[in-house]
Amino acid sequence: MKKVLIHTLIFGPDGVSTAYLYNDIALRFQREGYEVVVLTTTPHFNIVEEQIAQQPLHWKIWGFCKESSLNGIKVYHIPQKKFHSTLLRVLGFVYWHIVSFLTALFIRNVDVILAPSPPLTVGAVSVLLGKLKRCKVIYNVQEIYPDILKLKPGLVHSTLSKLERFVYNHSDAVCTIDDIFYNTILPRFKDQKKVHIIPNFVDTEVYKPVEWKGVLNPQLFPQTSGIRLLYAGNVGYAQDWEPLVQLAEITRHDDVDYFIVGEGVMKAKLAEEVESRQLVRVHILPYQPREMMPAIIAYSDLQFIFMNPKMEREGFPSKVYTIMACAKPLLIGSGKDTPLYNFLSDKGCAKIVGGTSAEEKADAMAQWLKCVSKKELMQMGLQGQTIIQGHYTKEIVTKQYVDLALSLI
Repeated sequence: MKKVLIHTLIFGPDGVSTAYLYNDIALRFQREGYEVVVLTTTPHFNIVEEQIAQQPLHWKIWGFCKESSLNGIKVYHIPQKKFHSTLLRVLGFVYWHIVSFLTALFIRNVDVILAPSPPLTVGAVSVLLGKLKRCKVIYNVQEIYPDILKLKPGLVHSTLSKLERFVYNHSDAVCTIDDIFYNTILPRFKDQKKVHIIPNFVDTEVYKPVEWKGVLNPQLFPQTSGIRLLYAGNVGYAQDWEPLVQLAEITRHDDVDYFIVGEGVMKAKLAEEVESRQLVRVHILPYQPREMMPAIIAYSDLQFIFMNPKMEREGFPSKVYTIMACAKPLLIGSGKDTPLYNFLSDKGCAKIVGGTSAEEKADAMAQWLKCVSKKELMQMGLQGQTIIQGHYTKEIVTKQYVDLALSLI
């Protein structure tokens, strides 16, 4: 039996998109006859008690490593916390790398190591483990480092760039998620045949059109007569919140409601801005369990994602796939030559608005909202669902990871 070690900072039962993605990849390898072992952290990005109850953690070695099981897959968890202190975060990060490396040394007979970014350093540790274990290494570029950090030229940027090229050129294969990422990193390889495109995907058994009435709390999600725009996810720096505030201001007297569902470092600032402007049709709601997401998406007429211009070239929100799978259209704030624009521009399921300022973007979005009908929005949503079912389901894409591993071993 072939054996794959998945070495990742995030895995279930952590409640974030990367964890769900790699849970599905691990289960597909298991289904294809591989023995799968996962080396990760304890849940710390988004702790969901219900998911921890379904996949409980127990001490394997007290104070050093915990263990859980995902459908019989052994998952080793190195303790990690989401510290507020930068110094403690750095120390915790270093600790995880050292302990995960030592733990991996005791995992025998590995044929393939699969390691996703972020962070870049997990790729370097996996490459070293691959050399010691004489096995193949696949590095999965979910975000491009150091590009996404927007560092000025200097020692830190130079060091990370050298580390990036080391990981790329010493991995046996590198896969990334779209053409923009592919074209960006391709010149950084000595052997460009190592680079592959494997997109992200969605579980269409979970994310599909459903009925929201009788499922959602009507106090949080009331019946309204107009268009409902909704965002569900991390309320953080990767998103651009100023166009949303400007758009809500412009459409103050129109029959449009805005819903922001989730947590994040920008939530308090956004709530303060909404309150100061008295934008009563902007509803900022708490995090909701993953199993509620199909109904929450169904509640909306339109899902919005406004990307931070400083980060839009280096990231691709996986929620795009889940929205499309649920047959809902998207309103996107993103410039050209970005992963989001590249993916959605010819799909017919999204309105993409660029511009040099938040005011310019908001004006264009407001004009579009005034003329688009709910029937048109429904047609756009159905178009997106058809595309997902043809190319981006869990069944289609996870098989590509298995095929890539098999081609190496």
